[in-house]
Amino acid sequence: MSEEPSFQQRQFEVSTLGACQYDSPLQRPLRNGKNAKKFIPDDARVLYEPRFRLRDKINTLSFERAGAREKVFFDPRQMTAAIVTCGGLCPGINNIIRSVVLELSHNCGVQKVLGIRYGYQGLQYKTAHPPLALTIASVEGIHHQGGTILGSSRGRKDPKLAVDFMTRSKIDVLFCIGGDGTQRGAHQIAQEVARRKIPIAVVGIPKTIDNDIKFCYRSFGYYSAVAEAEKVIDRAHVEAKGVENGVGLVKLMGREAGFIAAAAALASGEANFVLVPEVPFDLDGSGGLLEAVDRRLRARGHAVVVVAEGAGQHLLDYGEEACDVSGNPQLGDIGLFLKQELIDSFEARKMRASVKYFDPSYHIRSVPANAADSLLCERLARSAVHAALAGKTDLLIGLWHNNLIHVPLKVSTGVKKRLSPAGELWNSVLALTGQEKWFRA
Repeated sequence: MSEEPSFQQRQFEVSTLGACQYDSPLQRPLRNGKNAKKFIPDDARVLYEPRFRLRDKINTLSFERAGAREKVFFDPRQMTAAIVTCGGLCPGINNIIRSVVLELSHNCGVQKVLGIRYGYQGLQYKTAHPPLALTIASVEGIHHQGGTILGSSRGRKDPKLAVDFMTRSKIDVLFCIGGDGTQRGAHQIAQEVARRKIPIAVVGIPKTIDNDIKFCYRSFGYYSAVAEAEKVIDRAHVEAKGVENGVGLVKLMGREAGFIAAAAALASGEANFVLVPEVPFDLDGSGGLLEAVDRRLRARGHAVVVVAEGAGQHLLDYGEEACDVSGNPQLGDIGLFLKQELIDSFEARKMRASVKYFDPSYHIRSVPANAADSLLCERLARSAVHAALAGKTDLLIGLWHNNLIHVPLKVSTGVKKRLSPAGELWNSVLALTGQEKWFRA
């Protein structure tokens, strides 16, 4: 059972634009006389912590459950929706775009859907490319493509200019597909909308292969990226075994969370060392990585090392702290650093060894979504549409204990989810690799 949360129920209350006066467009009868859609009442909740001991008092802290409402705020026949994709690429973005368009068009009767070009810069009048008209025909087949048909960009943009753009374009709903930085931008846009007291809904759909979005157990694209990373680790293992004292070194994405590195290592089953940001490691000395790899080679003749990009940053002399255009601290290249350190260590020990280096970062994020992610994209997209129609705003769609929920952006952004060194995932990695015995030898 997780630790007692420090949140209060009021922090999970979702903002709305006003009373819902229109019947849902999903209220169409089937041949048996029943409704075509089962609706979710507004007081339906998902517990923050569903696990408990019989002797304990149940904690009633909860999230609002996502799903179609019986009454909606907007008249779908009169509304204009817009979709924007921001940040790095991720498997499944086109799936989300397509599913949002199909839900709006087929099930809700929305006539106008716009695709904002190149992220939030597409909401800035002076630099914006004209939006694309998204139709059922224009999104046909895009779910089989990696990337985003709308283009993307990074960096903070003026929320006032974004709201100016939306009001002039008569946009009623903005769907923001992106990670933590994107959702921070969505929150700022929603705040500006609220300040002006205008009826525009802002709904976030969390996207990151790092799987580090708070209150989202699994973000779309994560499983697809893990599946591709698994293949790379397998190839690194083949290369390592193909030579005397071979080392396969694989650097994977994961700035502040090691979920991809840990999960891909488990899926592959061939990693001997997994290095993640949440678990510091030493480089030198009897408990350091270099001697651990040396011991592994002398015992087994080959080794596979998987490192997340944010691991071992304390070892790098990166100079003054700098940030990228999204405000994230810039990282040193731990992969190239470890490659050279391993080579130098083998030379100093007069050991004949070969290091094969793999960096598939952009490859694993630009592939199409696999079946598992495609199904998740469908669920997230439809729930985002229903939240927007009901006038819910300043929120993202989260996945919590396999239920889709509404999470206010003010509590879901700014603090990222981390891999727990005491959790099941990391303990599974340790059981697979046995790396602790090499470090402690």
